[in-house]
Amino acid sequence: MNKGDLVNEVAKVLNTKKEAQAAVECILQSITGALKKKETVTLVGFGSFKVDKRKARKGRNPKTGEEIKIKAKNVPKFIAGKALKETVK
Repeated sequence: MNKGDLVNEVAKVLNTKKEAQAAVECILQSITGALKKKETVTLVGFGSFKVDKRKARKGRNPKTGEEIKIKAKNVPKFIAGKALKETVK
């Protein structure tokens, strides 16, 4: 399922596809904005989105085999909730 498919599913519940598009965009922007502020977004039964700090580490250039330094950075992380895990089993 891609973003367009999700909009179509939401449109089945709402009046128009335009409203569904706006709803999906609003949700995604809200989650993105919260993560940008390093806040956790918890959707009970579905899961949580949070920002994790990835430590600096050493890596290898796959082409040359040369050792390189990889900088520390923040990465988004999703942790599935219990209900989602049980549904997917």
